[in-house]
Amino acid sequence: MFLHRVGKADTDRQGFPRALPFPFVHLRKAGKGDYLQAVASIAPESETALDSPPQLPSDHEVVVEEAPREPILTLPWPLTVYVLLLALIHLRVLLPPELENWTIDVFGFIPKRYDSSLVNLQFEGGAGAKVWTFVTYSLLHANLTHLAFNVLWLLPFGSALARRFGALRFFVFLAVTAAAGALAHLVTHEHAVVPMIGASASVSGAMAAAIRFAFVRGSFLSFSRSDADTAAKVPALPLLQALRDKRIVGFLGVWFVLNIIFGVGAIGVEGDSAGVAWEAHIGGFFAGLVLFALFDPVPRVRSDDAADASSQDISNGI
Repeated sequence: MFLHRVGKADTDRQGFPRALPFPFVHLRKAGKGDYLQAVASIAPESETALDSPPQLPSDHEVVVEEAPREPILTLPWPLTVYVLLLALIHLRVLLPPELENWTIDVFGFIPKRYDSSLVNLQFEGGAGAKVWTFVTYSLLHANLTHLAFNVLWLLPFGSALARRFGALRFFVFLAVTAAAGALAHLVTHEHAVVPMIGASASVSGAMAAAIRFAFVRGSFLSFSRSDADTAAKVPALPLLQALRDKRIVGFLGVWFVLNIIFGVGAIGVEGDSAGVAWEAHIGGFFAGLVLFALFDPVPRVRSDDAADASSQDISNGI
C-alpha cells in the first residue's frame, strides 16, 4: 500500500478524491473524532482490465497439460516377474496333500538323493531331479510367511541388481546362487532326507552382489544418492577394496549374526523341527559376493578411483 497526501489537485469540487490509478489513505474529520478511512480507488481503465478476461482468438485451442503421474509400481520388471512367479508357484498349497507332497519330493532339494550307497532307495523325480532340484527348490516355500520374508529381503537389493544386470543376467545369477546354496547344504548335510526349499540362497546372493556397489558415491545406500537407474549402475568396488570398507564389513557382520540367530530364509518342509538351512544362505551369499564380477556389465574402476568415490561419499555424509 502506498501513502499519498491528498491535495487540491486530487479532489473535485465537493472535496472528494478523484480516481487515482493506485490505492491511497484518505484522512477525514467527521463528527466528534477523527477516523482513518482507507479508500482503494482504481482507474476505470484498470477496472475494465480486471473485470474482463483477455480475449483469445476464436480459433485458438486451449491445451491443458496434465501433471506427470508417478508410477505406482517402481520395481524393475525382471524382479516383478520373479516375485509373481514365486507367488504363482506357491498356489501349490491349494493342491490335495498327496499332490503337494509330490511336488516337494520332485522339486525340493534332498541331500540323501545323492548318496551313492543307497542302491535300492528310490526318490521321486528319478535321475533328472538330481539336476533340476539344485535350482527348483528355491522356487518353493513352506508357507506364506516364509515367502513374504524372502520377498521383503529381496526387494531393495534385487531391485538394484535387476536394473544393473538386465533380465537375462539377473535370472541366471539367481539360479547360480541358488545352486551354490544347495551345494553348501549338500556338503554339510549329506545324509539329510528332509527336502530343503526356499529362495533365501538367491536372496543372500543378491544382497552380497548389491553391496559391491551399494555404498559407492551416488548408489542407493550412499549419502549422495542418484535416481534409481543411475544409482544401480555406478562402478562397483573391486572385491579387496570392498572388503576394506568399514561399512561393508559392518554390513557383513550384522548379516551373519542375524542369519545365524534368526535363520530367516530357506527352511525345511517340516517347519521348526527341521531346523534352518543357514549353510545354504552362506553358500549363496559367498557365491554372490565372488561371482558378481562375472555378471556385472558396468565397466570397473581403478582401485584409486574407487577409494576416492568411497571416501568422498563418507565425507559428504558427515
